[in-house]
Amino acid sequence: MSFELITTAREGDVLTITLNRPDRLNACPPDMADEIFAAIRDLDGARAVLITGAGRAFCSGADLAARGERSLGGGEGAFTALGRHYNPMVMALASLPVPVVAAVNGPAAGIGCSIALATDFVIAGSSAYFLQAFVNIGLVPDGGASWMLPRLVGKAQATRMMMLGEKIPAEEAERIGLIYKTVADDALMDEAKALAAKLAGGPTVALGEMKTAIRRGLEADFATTLQYEAEAQRVAGNSKDAMEGGMAFLQKRKPEFKGA
Repeated sequence: MSFELITTAREGDVLTITLNRPDRLNACPPDMADEIFAAIRDLDGARAVLITGAGRAFCSGADLAARGERSLGGGEGAFTALGRHYNPMVMALASLPVPVVAAVNGPAAGIGCSIALATDFVIAGSSAYFLQAFVNIGLVPDGGASWMLPRLVGKAQATRMMMLGEKIPAEEAERIGLIYKTVADDALMDEAKALAAKLAGGPTVALGEMKTAIRRGLEADFATTLQYEAEAQRVAGNSKDAMEGGMAFLQKRKPEFKGA
């Protein structure tokens, strides 16, 4: 499948998606959201996804210029764009049954921040930052930010980001629990690729169930979570990878997971 606003590349079991509008700091118009959605809709056997940005930014937010008059004439255009384009893309990223790594190589603002946080692991270069800039233009955070931020960093820090519109540098983002890890800029892609490859070599069925359990656990009570864990364990326990893991343990060797 060919795209205009993103590029995709397959290396082993890892699918890499690159937001490819470097001249616009990878600002994301609705068409880019649709392309990301299409790229992950059929993984064609990929067992992990890596998403990053071309040039010096991850994603500077939604492309207001691309919306033209819709962004200036009230909220109906934004409402429609979120419902038809951005929200389905973010939900698809968050619910993908394989691990997703974001390599944040510069600003991750607005919907760009939401794209990064919807993944399972965010690795940021030391010069990167995260920004909820909506308050500066009289809008509210979207793309799931108001759900994700309080759960990641708590109410106080989420309120700071949303109401004050302050940039959160990568190192601070790691310190407050917003992201997984910060590395030197020149080590970012190597670190992200290594992590994605490691995840792609893991027990895919179990990893997918873990993702669902984490998401459900953020919403459900303890008893409901216990029940879901039991159900997830039944699914994972019946997988070929679980059998291989058990045999490898008994034989004192490294397991060779196949993703089934």
